[in-house]
This record gives sequence, structure tokens and C-alpha cells, in this order.
Amino acid sequence: MSRVIRLREGDTVAVTLDGLAAGDSFGYGLTAAQDVPPGHKVSLAAVGPGAEVVKYGQVIGHATAPIAPGEHVHTHNLGFHDTARTEVVPTPGTVTRQEPETFQGIVRPDGQVATRNYVGIITSVNCSATVAKLIADQARRSGMLDATPGVDGVVAITHGSGCGLASDGEGLELLRRTLSGYAAHPNFGALLVLGLGCEVNQIAELDLPAGTPIATMTIQEAGGTAAAVRKGVEAIRELLPALDVARTEVPASRLVLGLKCGGSDGYSGITANPALGVAADLLVAQGGTAILAETPEIYGAERLLAARAVDEKVARALLDRIDWWRDYTARHGGSLDNNPSPGNKDGGITTILEKSLGAVAKAGSSPLTGVHSFAEPVRRPGLAFMDTPGYDPVSVTGMVAGGANIVCFTTGRGSVYGCKPVPSLKLATNSDVYRRMRDDMDLDCGPIATGERTIEEIGRAVYDLILATASGRRTASELLGFGDEEFAPWQLGAVM
Repeated sequence: MSRVIRLREGDTVAVTLDGLAAGDSFGYGLTAAQDVPPGHKVSLAAVGPGAEVVKYGQVIGHATAPIAPGEHVHTHNLGFHDTARTEVVPTPGTVTRQEPETFQGIVRPDGQVATRNYVGIITSVNCSATVAKLIADQARRSGMLDATPGVDGVVAITHGSGCGLASDGEGLELLRRTLSGYAAHPNFGALLVLGLGCEVNQIAELDLPAGTPIATMTIQEAGGTAAAVRKGVEAIRELLPALDVARTEVPASRLVLGLKCGGSDGYSGITANPALGVAADLLVAQGGTAILAETPEIYGAERLLAARAVDEKVARALLDRIDWWRDYTARHGGSLDNNPSPGNKDGGITTILEKSLGAVAKAGSSPLTGVHSFAEPVRRPGLAFMDTPGYDPVSVTGMVAGGANIVCFTTGRGSVYGCKPVPSLKLATNSDVYRRMRDDMDLDCGPIATGERTIEEIGRAVYDLILATASGRRTASELLGFGDEEFAPWQLGAVM
């Protein structure tokens, strides 16, 4: 008998584990009416046109054609209808604090706690990107980093903006907040801030941290590219002594965890995402912080999060962001249901409602303590939400700018994302992608689907891996060298 998972009582579909061939028996007294790929849905009941299709105990769409028991349920017979905003009365639970746990972190002079120890080169404008990369490359090749124990490297934070935009618009404000958030990040022990000189986004307008050793320069004032590279390399040499620090035992409460899923599939919502939710709850129970993001990918499940808000103001703020995205996509001729990518659909996800219900599982069950704008500092412990696009690099950029000092990234199709200056753990939703892309993955959550391990067991393994990584253990993406190209601010406003 082939294996399927019925996630909740009352579900009208089940998820296939190994796939079904037409005629296969899969329980519930049913046989498959046609082939169903692994991770895809098979109907458990007759569903008439327009009737609700239920998974996770929630509606994920409506039948667009008659669906018989045993039929494959996907884009050919399942559709999405937008729903109106529904106000929610929050009924948050409580968090029981647990016996304190620790990790080996880096305590900065201002008291912030780092998980990595980098020199950052923050660029004010795209025009300084190449020079920043040349400086970082020459600093690495010079051997100077080897003379400073514990330094993790030099990172050039480059981007495609900084000029050709309104000097008083939302786009520039958002860019400055993002760059300032990276500049203030504890994983940067020292900074070189580099501009061209004539750009809209002037270095003087950035909010640079007072407690971090910083050198600033512009290419024009330095005398051009070659001179700026020489001056920049020398500046890094002078900054390096500030990174001669040792790790020390600090409480797990000092961790800020970014929660991310990308390249999701039909297993995401039943394996890696709920396991990450368990890890997030364990961290919150330590007094730590977890950040959920990707507003377009909680659409349809926002009421479940809002019901966990600590008060009506927080709940309303979350629903307001959903309304903004409804309007934003409509103005650009789109729909929030356009979000599931072709890869998501190949992996078994049909509608945005289905994707969102799986995505919010990353947030565990803790109360929602706040809703934050993109790249806004997250200072209140507990579960926070940050308004970001779903696009992986942009979403993680916002969370890191907001203070995340470690990221967990679940993937079913096989994302190869990595991040600097923050380590990013990759959690495979299924064992096939874990084996196929072993060098890119940090943990296999597939045994949850097969019943070999429980969500709680894998969740604890994720949490333990978070502590080990925060203590200096290298992630797969770090070993492969990812992170130098993944800084991606959210760009709003006209380019002029």
C-alpha cells in the first residue's frame, strides 16, 4: 500500500509520500485514479465544482471541476478566490520560560552579541560597488586577515541603487534604513563606508553606529579607482585589530533568528517548516527573538497569526500590511495568488493559501509581539513579524538589517542561498533533495514525513544546530563561499 498523509481530521486531501501510480491502494479504502507525483495531493472525498478543498484543517481553494476520490488535486482542478479582510480578536497564549541555555558568542563593546566577526565594506551607491569588491579581494589576498585570529573575512555590501532616485522619497528612506541596519549589525566588528562622492545617498546621511570602528571615504576624494583601492586596503589593515576578540559564553536569549522558506514544495508545511517552528518556540522560551517575514506568503493565513497577537494593535498592524499588499499587487496588474512559483507548483503547492498555511508553520505557536517595517530594528523579544517581499534575498536582507544574527532557511526544491555577515542554515524538507544536494544542505527534515522522527525531535535538532552555528560552526553555504552577492534591498519608488 502506498503511503499518504492526512494532516488533519476533516481534510479532503492527503499528501503523497512516494507518489502514486494509477490503481495504487493508499488507504481509506481508496485507490489512485491517476498518477500522483510525490508531495502532491490526492483527494479523499468527492468534491463538487465550487466546493471547498481542505488541507491542514483549512480551506486552500475551491474545486474548479468535479473531483472524485483518488484523483490528483492540483492546478487543473483547484483554484483560488480572494477573500475580504476579516477582523480578528487576539487570544494570545503564554510562553513558559525554560532553564537558560547558552552559546559561544562575541560580545561587542556596546553589549551587542555577534555570531560572526567580519569587516564590512558598506557602499552608499552602486557606483562604488566595483571598488568595494576590489578592496575586499585585495585585502583577502594580501594575507592580512590571517594575522588576526577569529576574523571571518571582509564582506563588500554592494547594491544597485543609491542615486537616480528622489532625495526625499520612500525609496531612499528604505535604502538608508537597510544600509544603516547592516552598518549597526553586531556581526561587523569594523566598517569601511565607501561612496563615489556625488550620489544622492550621501554617506553623511547614513545612521552609522557610534561604537563601531569606522573609516569613511569617497572614490572622488581619494583620487580615483586605483587610489581608492590602495587607501581602502590600508584602512582595513588599520581596522583589523578591533576584530581581535574571543568568543565567550552568552545566553541563548541574545539570538535573533530569521525564519525563511524558499523553493518550497508539498513537504514544506509538514516537515521542515513545523520543525523550525518548534525551534523558534524553544528560542522564544529562552527569551530570544524569532522573525517571521514574507508578507505575500502569509496571505490567507494572516488571521491565524493575528489571533496570536499580544493585543489588537499588533493584530491590526498585521492585517493592514496584507491590505497594502492587496492594493500593491492590484496596482501592478497582479494577484497574490501569482506567488507560488513554477517550482512550487511542480513540488505540489497549488494555491497561495496552501503555500501560506505551510509557511506560517515556521512561526511555531508563540504569541506575536510586534509587526515591523522592512529593515526596522526588532528590539522586543518573542515572535516578531517583518513586512518583506517573498523573494528570498530581499526578505533575508530585511531581517538581517533588523538584527537577525542567524537565519534558518527551509527548502524543498533546493535553494542554494547563503548570507553574509549572518550564517544561514538550510533545512531540507525531503530526504531526496538532501541526498541530491548534500553539499548545500545542513539538516534533513524528511524523516518526519516517513515517521522515522517526530516534528519535536527534528525541531530540537534544528535548535541545537542553531546554537552550534551561533557558536562558530560553519554552515554549508559558508563552506561553499556564499554570501557576497546576496545583499538585496527592497527597491521602492521611481528610478530617474
